[in-house]
Order: sequence, then C-alpha cells, then structure tokens
Amino acid sequence: MVKHLKTNAASLCLTKVRQLFDRPVVGDVGRAAVQELAAMTSTIVPGSRIAIAVGSRGIADIVPIVSTTVDVIKRQGAIPFIVPAMGSHGGATAEGQADVLRGYGITESAVGAPVRSSMDTVELSHSTAGNRVFMDRQAYESDGVVLINRVKPHTDYHGPYESGLVKMSVIGLGKHDQALEIHSYGVYGLRELIPPTAERILSTGKILFGVAIIENAFDETMQVKALRADEILRAETQLLELSRAHMPRLPVDAIDVLMVDRLGKDISGCGMDPNIIGRMMIRGEPEPLRPTIKAILVTDLTPGSHGNALGIGLADVITRRLFEKIDMDAMYENIVTSSFLERGKIPVVAPDDATAYAYARRSCGALPVGLERIVRIQDTLHLSDVCVSDAILADLAERPDIEVLAGRDAVFSESGSLNPF
Repeated sequence: MVKHLKTNAASLCLTKVRQLFDRPVVGDVGRAAVQELAAMTSTIVPGSRIAIAVGSRGIADIVPIVSTTVDVIKRQGAIPFIVPAMGSHGGATAEGQADVLRGYGITESAVGAPVRSSMDTVELSHSTAGNRVFMDRQAYESDGVVLINRVKPHTDYHGPYESGLVKMSVIGLGKHDQALEIHSYGVYGLRELIPPTAERILSTGKILFGVAIIENAFDETMQVKALRADEILRAETQLLELSRAHMPRLPVDAIDVLMVDRLGKDISGCGMDPNIIGRMMIRGEPEPLRPTIKAILVTDLTPGSHGNALGIGLADVITRRLFEKIDMDAMYENIVTSSFLERGKIPVVAPDDATAYAYARRSCGALPVGLERIVRIQDTLHLSDVCVSDAILADLAERPDIEVLAGRDAVFSESGSLNPF
C-alpha cells in the first residue's frame, strides 16, 4: 500500500504562483528608528544603566533596530545592555536564552551592547486581578527599561493585546516565573491577566518606552513606532489591528493537503502560525472557521529553533529528518509551561518527504487524481510565493491578486526528497 501511495507522490506536480499582497515598507529602517527615538531621549538620564528587552521572535530588522536604540541611548550618555525577554524559551535557561538572541544576530559586537542573560527575577506585589507579578532582576535593578518587539496577532488567543510590547513586559520580562504564573490560568491568563499585570509593571516606573515594529505580509518592516510608557496600553491596540490587516494568508480556504517545508520558533511562537493554518489545538478554545485543511505535513525544523519544535502537534505527518532534530527538553519546557500539551504531541513520522506526502494524502480519503487540492509553502511566515495543484490553480485563474510564476514542476526527486522550493 505504501509503495503504491509513494508512486502517486512521485507523479505530483505543482505550479508556483505569487500572491500580490499590499506591500507598504520602510525604506531605511535605521533612519526611521532614529526619527522615532528622538522623542524618547528626554526619558534617558546621563550615566543611567538602561536594560533593552529583546525577545525570541524572528523579526526581520531586529539587529538594525536594536543597534540604533543602543546608539541613541549611548549618545545621551547612558549605558545600555541587552536582556533576553522571552519567558520560558531557550529551554528556560540563561545560556539558552542568550543563544536564541545570538542566533538572531544579537551580540555585543553586532549591536554595541553586552547581552546579560539571567533567569533570576524580583517578585512585585500582586496585580489588581490577584496574580503574582515578576520582573527580570537585572531589568528591575537597572535605571530604566526599553522594550523592543513586533506587534502582531497571537498564536494562542485573541484580545485587545496579543503579541507585542504589553505581553513582552509581562511574560517576556517576567521570565520563566511569570510564564508559569500566567499560563497556569490557561487562555484566561493570557487574555484577562496580561493587561492588569502590565499595568502593575508599568506602575513601577521602570519602563521608559517601547519600540513597536509592524511587519507587512512579506516579513518586511512597514512601521517603527516609539511609545512612551504611558502610551503603550492605549496605542498597541491600534497597532495590532494594523498588523492584522497586513497578515499574509493562504491563497484558498479549502485544502486537502498543506505541505509545509519547515516550522520553527523563528517562524512563529507556535512553530506554524495557527492564524494561517486554521488550527489552534487548545482544549476548550474554538477552532478557526477557515481555512479548512484536511491534512498538514511538515518536513523540517529551522536551525533558529534550537531543537524546540513546539507546534509540531498542529501537523498530522512529519519526516524522520525533522523528528531527529527535536530537542525534547527544550520543547517540553516550553510546552509544559504554556500548558497547551496538544501542540507537543508527535505526529505520524514518515521516513522521507514523498512518504510523508503519501501518508497525508491517504488520510484525506478518496481523492480523484487531478482534483486534489494541494498547497506547498515554505513556512507560515513566507506566503507570497506558494505552489498549488491544478484544481486550486483553476480557482485562482481570474484572481487579480495572483500571478503565475512557472509551469508545472515535479515536487519530489527520484530519491523521494522535496525538490527545492
């Protein structure tokens, strides 16, 4: 049976198309950051020690934005240093979190400030909602904190504050202690407890300002916005809606098999963005109405994930190549902290790419040859260029936002490996 199915996989041909998303973009990111930060310099006292919080998300221009922030702080006569603000990521260890930043290019030689990584926290008084509140000790003992993060829809929940400066001030800066505290309440903790916890943190006066980054559908910076501490809660809701309006998407809603070349923590906090694939996999939370995908296969894990394959449970089939790259300790630390265990369950493991497709296709039931609705993507962050089967190509024929890039090409080599995207 498997040999027969692999024969079907060997004949699979897809057509590459380009989705023509809106593309507002910042031409000179460094200059834009300098202009925004000019209004923040009055918050910086000469001689003060300033902690710059940087997280574990893959942000396209994170190095120039961080290095520009470092330069501006230095020009005011202050002393900046970098603190990882990423909750339980990096295996919830100081070394692991520094390694995550290093993987993004955040090093002293690259940004001009040392990275000081520690999991030690200071416990503040409780929030108005009653939960415990923590802050990274080095940040708390500094003379001020600057937050730098991308604002975008979250992969676990939806509310007025999702991924951004507000959440970073809570779970990011609160390290493993705060991540455990908030996640112990499940989705309620994320949606309902983060706002009052952020208010408590902001009330300390430790947060000087934040630098919010908005990216377009092409993973490019479309806006850099500096916000004073007292502006963050009000302004971030508007920035979130702007980000949501420019999210990429799959070309169609009805798909039999979605082939994903790679997942990873540098792609999405959940490895694959649930907002893109229409799967949340959180008990008690409703699944998105669209898209509807019968089977998802993933073939590889990004190096930037450092073995953390959180989100693998969103897939139905993976390859042995991916499985062997998983660092179970790093992944389980992140998953158990989040409490969303479904996302860490290991799917069916196939020996190679073609067999993975064969398994996924078989799980869809009887699909008439030529009418299969197949989509192949690099990952859920890069959705401009995608490969589609003939049935989907026919649906896209009259769409003004679709450009056909090439003819039908074989997906697999004779050895059963994926041909280059």
